[in-house]
Amino acid sequence: MRGTVSSHKTADDAKKQAENTASSHTLLEGRLGYQLESALLVRALTHRSYAYENGGLPTNERLEFLGDSVLGLVVTDTLYRTHPDLPEGQLAKLRAAVVNSRALAEVGRGLDLGSFIRLGRGEEGTGGRDKASILADTLEAVIGAVYLDQGLEAASELVHRLFDPLIEKSSNLGAGLDWKTSLQELTAAEGLGVPEYLVTETGPDHEKTFTAAARVGGVSYGTGTGRSKKEAEQQAAESAWRAIRAAADEREAAAKAAAESGGDSASGSGSGSDSASGSGSDSEEAADTSLVPEAAHTTANSATA
Repeated sequence: MRGTVSSHKTADDAKKQAENTASSHTLLEGRLGYQLESALLVRALTHRSYAYENGGLPTNERLEFLGDSVLGLVVTDTLYRTHPDLPEGQLAKLRAAVVNSRALAEVGRGLDLGSFIRLGRGEEGTGGRDKASILADTLEAVIGAVYLDQGLEAASELVHRLFDPLIEKSSNLGAGLDWKTSLQELTAAEGLGVPEYLVTETGPDHEKTFTAAARVGGVSYGTGTGRSKKEAEQQAAESAWRAIRAAADEREAAAKAAAESGGDSASGSGSGSDSASGSGSDSEEAADTSLVPEAAHTTANSATA
């Protein structure tokens, strides 16, 4: 009897787990905009730590390899077409700013991808669901799965939807194509000095959160948080760059408006002078004309006399 109850419970648990998995996959597919073959999606979400702990299941690493190539192709094609004047070296830097572990991880977080990954107990206990490397690899595996299941056109559309904002954002960066370098270039141009970063950390060793403040000349212009010191500093640098750039743009706009206003005033004053000059001439002309009849009258009278 106990064996029967136990077997029923095991079957029920398995059924419930399958239903939960299907439900979560439907949610992820909704965010991706594509419905994928179930086994393919499961593989794309299977990290090697889970595979090793469950008898050597297939991992997502082959799909990651494929997705990395698809992502690189679509991003490279986009950069080539949208920046026809950039040399190869600059295009390569732009691509590196878009296709890197940190950038991919941010896109993955936007999809809440971490909650769908199949992780082993070890990775689960050390915050693996939010690790940049795991999120980036899984996102590439998902792109690879979309490519296999739906074709290049669908995979390209997905990459554009997820990465076009990042491509546009990278175009605003300086020659170094990272926010810390761009901030240093901007503060040098504005004569503000060299940026410095004050970093604090919270949380246990396996799940630390870093907070950075970007300061220039003793003034804090922006803050950022991340799972690593580098990530927090980059976010702080971006925030500071935008704040300083916005202030510089406002000053330039105000100066331009003042210059235009001054030009209009000077032009208006010139017109006033012309009017005054014209009025004076007309008055003198009128005065001369008014004297003519009187002079003629006087002459006539003299002649009569």
